[in-house]
Amino acid sequence: MSIKRVGMVSLGCAKNRVDSEVMLGLIEGAGYEIVSDPAAADAIVVNTCGFIAPAKEESIDTILEMAQLKKRGSLRLLIVTGCLSQRYPEELALELPEVDAFLGAGQQEEIVDVLRRAERGERPVLTGYPRTFPEVPRILTTGGKSAYLKIGEGCDNRCAYCAIPMIRGPYFNRPVDSVLREAQDLMDIGVEEVTLIAQDTTRYDEPGGLPELLRALARRDYFKWIRVLYAYPGRVTDELLSVMEEEKGVLPYLDIPIQHVTDRMLRRMNRHDTRSGIETLLARVERRRTPFVLRTTLMCGFPGETDADFREMLAFIGDHPFQHLGAFAFSPEEGTAAFGMDGAVPEALAEERLGLLMEKQRAISRGFLEKRVGEITQVLLEGREEGVLFGRSWREAPDDADGRIYVSAMEDLAGFVPVRLTEAADYDMMGEVCHDYAGQ
Repeated sequence: MSIKRVGMVSLGCAKNRVDSEVMLGLIEGAGYEIVSDPAAADAIVVNTCGFIAPAKEESIDTILEMAQLKKRGSLRLLIVTGCLSQRYPEELALELPEVDAFLGAGQQEEIVDVLRRAERGERPVLTGYPRTFPEVPRILTTGGKSAYLKIGEGCDNRCAYCAIPMIRGPYFNRPVDSVLREAQDLMDIGVEEVTLIAQDTTRYDEPGGLPELLRALARRDYFKWIRVLYAYPGRVTDELLSVMEEEKGVLPYLDIPIQHVTDRMLRRMNRHDTRSGIETLLARVERRRTPFVLRTTLMCGFPGETDADFREMLAFIGDHPFQHLGAFAFSPEEGTAAFGMDGAVPEALAEERLGLLMEKQRAISRGFLEKRVGEITQVLLEGREEGVLFGRSWREAPDDADGRIYVSAMEDLAGFVPVRLTEAADYDMMGEVCHDYAGQ
């Protein structure tokens, strides 16, 4: 069996995407050709998500879809990696005989060896927590101008609903020097926006913490935009806000997943926050000289959530609106403190609450966007969809939680382009290239 062409299907979050890009770099470095079309591949690597039930279902469906290619004879090897295989290695190995090898969440550096072992007819099953940050040239899947940069791994927060500590292990930092080396590598290949990620970026506790890391990146002037995602609300300091406000390139964009707002629910979730603490943080942000963009994540239907709890959360986002908000219904996960917890909310009711929450957020989002009509802003163009260019301003992060800006232009444009915003939808905006604009 001779494997020459390898494809990758990456599912789940931005942290998983970075792992996929690392593996692609290792695979290409070993002499394999990377292909984007699974039908053209001799081997496919599916990097799975195992966070909540819908993500697990998507992972299984994708594995089975790739297995059909193998059954038809066009695919020779199917490798499964990531969070799902870390969480259920024995079960998957038993139930998915079509899969030739399984790697967990911390085995990215083993991918080439596993491919070769599978070529020889072995069926390796390797799992383990991540303990290193491989410094290898990544193959970016985010376009040529934007990239994620992982600064930490694992999590110690132990939120009652979350399986990540079981999957990814305890938190550990990436050393500053390692972060800066990869930042330079990304700059060298033309990246102009970098987004710092970890399960909890504010947990970063190298000397000086996250603020000093951001200062170090800003001093080097590698990137036009430096963004931070996944900040734990209770760890957002005034120093961090000052860095976001004052340092060149560091965006005043604050992503704080609060999950809920009533003290009773926050305690049940084992969140180390209170409603008062969250409101105090929002007031501190509001008092800054620079207007911040705020993003959050909320959960509906956690065990014990009453109609009163939900109404309070619904009122909260009206009183304290976020430009960007993602939400999901509670998913009971084996091994977490919330699994089997009393006070289960019927799934249909949780989904109904989720719909009401997002209906309110749609109106909030449109209100923010309508105020931007007429604004001229720099947009990082990322591609075309049905013939229309799309991209983002600094106010939108490079993931599905935030909207896009669609730009009417016949010419092929890329990179940063000045755009006059002409129309607002619920989450997206439309605009036109402003050729005579000389500003930043």
